[in-house]
Amino acid sequence: MENTGNIGFEETLWKAADKLRGSMDASEYKHVVLGLIFLKYISDKFETKYNELVTEGEGFEEDRDEYASENIFWVPKEARWTFIMDNAKDIKIGQYIDDAMILIEKENTSLKGVLDKRYARPEIDKRRLGELIDLISTIKLHDSGEKDLLGRVYEYFLGQFASVEGKGGGEFYTPTSIVKTLVEMIEPYQGRVYDPCCGSGGMFVQSEKFVEDHQGKIENLSIYGQEMNSTTWKLCKMNLAIRGLDANLGSHHDDTFHNDLHKTLKADFILANPPFNISDWGGGHLTDDVRWKFGMPPTGNANYAWLQHMVYHLAPNGSAGIVLANGSLSSNTSNEGEIRKNLLEGDLVDAIVALPDKLFYSTGIPVSLWILNRNKATNPQFRSRYHEVLFIDARQLGEMIDRRHKVLKDDDVATIAAAYHAWRNLDGAYEDVKGFCKAAKLAEIREHEYVLTPGRYVGIEDAIDDGIPFEEKMENMTAELAELFAKSRHLEDEIRKNLGGVGYEF
Repeated sequence: MENTGNIGFEETLWKAADKLRGSMDASEYKHVVLGLIFLKYISDKFETKYNELVTEGEGFEEDRDEYASENIFWVPKEARWTFIMDNAKDIKIGQYIDDAMILIEKENTSLKGVLDKRYARPEIDKRRLGELIDLISTIKLHDSGEKDLLGRVYEYFLGQFASVEGKGGGEFYTPTSIVKTLVEMIEPYQGRVYDPCCGSGGMFVQSEKFVEDHQGKIENLSIYGQEMNSTTWKLCKMNLAIRGLDANLGSHHDDTFHNDLHKTLKADFILANPPFNISDWGGGHLTDDVRWKFGMPPTGNANYAWLQHMVYHLAPNGSAGIVLANGSLSSNTSNEGEIRKNLLEGDLVDAIVALPDKLFYSTGIPVSLWILNRNKATNPQFRSRYHEVLFIDARQLGEMIDRRHKVLKDDDVATIAAAYHAWRNLDGAYEDVKGFCKAAKLAEIREHEYVLTPGRYVGIEDAIDDGIPFEEKMENMTAELAELFAKSRHLEDEIRKNLGGVGYEF
């Protein structure tokens, strides 16, 4: 296979890898494939440096400090990809990979407990495993140009596995176009970035891309995350390592509500896609929690617990972008309406964006973006939006990529972000656009009883007058309908006749 970064390369690779899946469940196969890609990545990176040192001829190629100084993992001989590749057809290949993972963890404490050691299990077909190794061997790190082909492949595969897993996929993956929208809106350029339910780390990867695209320095971002699911926490550790991103995800997975690993953190940016409408979050054990400044969240739904957790962790000028189910915009049950009112009266809600449906692999429920801001009135960087909220109705944007899924195109993401920036920025030339965006004062939101559904505020787009009189349109429509009815009757008669012909008259 050609080792290039051309568009479609990941897709070709995915199809080839998927063929090798056999009878294995996608959720299981995911760890097999992603673990191998990670092993290939750290081995390639190590060998590139190793060869550089050999070329220099100073004899430092076995000096660990040379690798540590550049954040390159030390890879023992028996864990290097060349060794794995040479033994790909050996019946003991599963054991070799497990041993390699153990060796790497032993030599690199930051990876302790992160790598999967499941390759020797009898359920894994060793012939297919060997073929998978051959396939992954075709991907190489580029010395120049495309610097992180393996990172791209890892990210693409995460998305594909989420798609294949369906409902379960939402636990570790937020569709890229949603993450991009959040990142483009709140612009995490420098400071502390936090995701309290970080999944496989997609928010951090997009933040890094944003900084790179705007010629910033990734060192100016400090990344903090927490994840409750242990296997997802491992995926995230690998995903960030493959990107060379240093992050504080805590020393283990843990529950954000019940054991906040970053208690004193005040983040400049928070990006999050909490699990939707979780009902068993144990709120009954947290009734006196310091985070519930705006009201006790209901024990049967964690949406408003997430919102308040994030407000609690925002720095004085911090902003947050959060994906929540649409129910949170209007629900009045179990104190939710009261908390929403308090957040609005406290001037924390900056913008609400209603997204199109079908964006998620895991659910069909409609979702919205909440943009929160700690200081809407006096941050000199932006225009004062005191007691004002921007509503964007983006439900008409996006395009279908298959029968069930839609994505926001880059143009759509840019349109949403541009509307928000025009409204927020000092030099923005914002104007309301009927049917798409509206800047509403708090007084108007009070009139709507603090319901935040964008459709209520932006109105309906004016229909373009096509010049055809109403009577003429109705005549055409009724004529078309009559024709369709006639066809329908004809088909019914045909079906009756055919069924009657084989003895099924009715």
